[in-house]
Amino acid sequence: MAFRPKYISFDCYGTLIHYKPGDMAKQFFAERVPAERMDQFLADFTAYRFDEVLGPWQPLDDVIRNALRRLCRKWRLQYLDEDAQRICDAIPSWRPHPDVPAGLARVAREFPLVILSNAMDHQIQQNVALLGAPFHRVYTAQQAQAYKPRLQAFEYMIDSLGANPEDFLHVSSSLRYDLMSAEDIGIRNKVFVNRGHGPGNSAYGYTEIADIGGLPGVVGL
Repeated sequence: MAFRPKYISFDCYGTLIHYKPGDMAKQFFAERVPAERMDQFLADFTAYRFDEVLGPWQPLDDVIRNALRRLCRKWRLQYLDEDAQRICDAIPSWRPHPDVPAGLARVAREFPLVILSNAMDHQIQQNVALLGAPFHRVYTAQQAQAYKPRLQAFEYMIDSLGANPEDFLHVSSSLRYDLMSAEDIGIRNKVFVNRGHGPGNSAYGYTEIADIGGLPGVVGL
């Protein structure tokens, strides 16, 4: 029998919304970084963004600025604050992956949906409005004063709902940001949406799907 959670919780950017800081950086630096080195450049940008969220909470705009500044220093490139600002300003306009609205709509008929996102409050509402399904709650890093993968972010969601970890099915395309911490906090039921954002690890006990269209089957719909 499929697990029927009290809540289905989601990462937003990357899992539901096509998250584009790497795409934009590739465009900005196309003439400054050799094509054969671009993949490593973007991998370094990803690593610096991850590192920036591990400490005390700071606004997402600062996360992106600091990560891009450190990236440019490593690569001995000129840092332009306008590049970082263009990424920050674009976030509310980013749209869902094509598979998302239909898959979410199906599960929303049976389960309360929750978002736990590394977002700012003013950014995420426009993204959520494009997802095509109602959400019971939307929690942000700004509210939690902590970014995933910190357990404080998950604690905020769980405590705000008056729930327990075993009440959730948590869905994400990122092992490092979400599924490892979900396991550590006690969320045993997890779904890995394999969008190619990074390697999985079956030791964390998730169900893998290719896109959100596979989610209804996980919960027996």
